[in-house]
Amino acid sequence: MTSALRKHLVMALGIATLLAAETGIAVAQPAGASPAEQLRRDAKAIHALGVSGVQARTVAPDGRESVAISGTADLDSGRPVRPDGYFRMASTSKTLVATVVLQLEAEGTLSLDDTVDHWLPGVVRSNGNDGTRITLRQLLRHTSGIHDDLPGYTTPEEYFQQRYDVYSPEQLIARAMAHAPDFPPGKGWSYSNTGYVLLDAVIRKATGRPAHQEIDDRILRPLGLNHTRWGGTSPTLPRPHAKAYQLFGPGSVVDVTDQIPVDHENLSFVTTTRDENTFLRALLAGHLLPPRQLAEMKRTVPVSAEVQQLWPGGRYGLGLAERPLSCGGTYWGHEGGDGGYITLNGVTGNGSRSVVVSMSEARGDTLDHILAQENAASALIDHALCAESPNTP
Repeated sequence: MTSALRKHLVMALGIATLLAAETGIAVAQPAGASPAEQLRRDAKAIHALGVSGVQARTVAPDGRESVAISGTADLDSGRPVRPDGYFRMASTSKTLVATVVLQLEAEGTLSLDDTVDHWLPGVVRSNGNDGTRITLRQLLRHTSGIHDDLPGYTTPEEYFQQRYDVYSPEQLIARAMAHAPDFPPGKGWSYSNTGYVLLDAVIRKATGRPAHQEIDDRILRPLGLNHTRWGGTSPTLPRPHAKAYQLFGPGSVVDVTDQIPVDHENLSFVTTTRDENTFLRALLAGHLLPPRQLAEMKRTVPVSAEVQQLWPGGRYGLGLAERPLSCGGTYWGHEGGDGGYITLNGVTGNGSRSVVVSMSEARGDTLDHILAQENAASALIDHALCAESPNTP
């Protein structure tokens, strides 16, 4: 796996449980540990791999929270990780975008069967790309075939050169249009950040307002998510936050905290473990979407054969992934990873139990390091959602 591919996977899928699945790691919860104690053990296990900082939070069916922290928020000062620290939401924000699109569908403003060209005439064209054949549903589900070509750094030198670069949505779309489609619309599955750049543009066209404003008014304010914010082109995060680090190679751990997210219209949201849990629970409990739209969001398709090798049993809906649990059944979520922050999350099907773990270092220099970090984080998610409780769904 090349460093460029590792970067792409971290940006796109968070690679966490993909790589965990590849190794077939056993994640059954050890006997004798309470859910809170197991959460602490799992957070320490992630830190023990060399990940600088870890914060995790679970919410039980009765609303009780368990919090665990491990490591340091700053390798220079050694200050501890804060359990309320901000981090970049990254690709988890795709679930926010998908929720807004489905709300607009419920209101009759748009249809999931609308073509991209209906809303953005002439934008998706050239090199075999044809917006008259691609639907909004296909963009949401990553079955559009649109090739993904977002910029990204794979070395310290590239990070320092590119970290303040600002790209317009038009520039990002143009990069994708320079490539032929990966497959005809609806005939495959391939993760495409560009598809969500297009969905942001559709939301703006349909409402007259930027997607981040619709997200704020429709989701963040009603749920009281006061610590989830759109950062725009700011390269910094609100305080408190752990510094974000990227391991590029032996002896090359770089502070990559300051940077402008490539797709700042979509990927520049920051959040906390408490807010992310609240959002996921509200979504799966049916507080944000009518039953028909939530059911549509949860209609999944298999991911690509390549990803199935890493992620057996994994499926993708509309901005939401479904994953198997070791204790039976499945869970829902959407990982996010970029700029040193890697976050995994999961929520049960009725929204009663959820967990979020945010790591402030990406050990992306070797496949072994990636596997170890992501396997440990995947085990934390599985343990938390399979925790024994009289109210476990």
